[in-house]
Amino acid sequence: MSGQIALDPQTGELHMSSIKAETELVMKNLGAVLKAANMTYEHVLKCSIFLSDMDNFAEVNEVYGKYFTIDPPARETVAVKTLPKNVNVEISCVAAL
Repeated sequence: MSGQIALDPQTGELHMSSIKAETELVMKNLGAVLKAANMTYEHVLKCSIFLSDMDNFAEVNEVYGKYFTIDPPARETVAVKTLPKNVNVEISCVAAL
């Protein structure tokens, strides 16, 4: 699935009060897309995490880890110059039934 950012699906507003809150909404958005495809986080094979600043890795990883407690998927994390709408974190994934 394409990358998700901390965009509230109901209001269209970005939520960037903290990196943890931002990551939490990103993960919830991933979950909503998975649910729409009749899948769960257990179906995720690989995630790509894009950060605006690698200094945020530990906090992002803390939130991310709550969603993949058993057999976590493969993952890559990279720092990039800019992300859509100047967010701090974007996560995409590959999932299969």
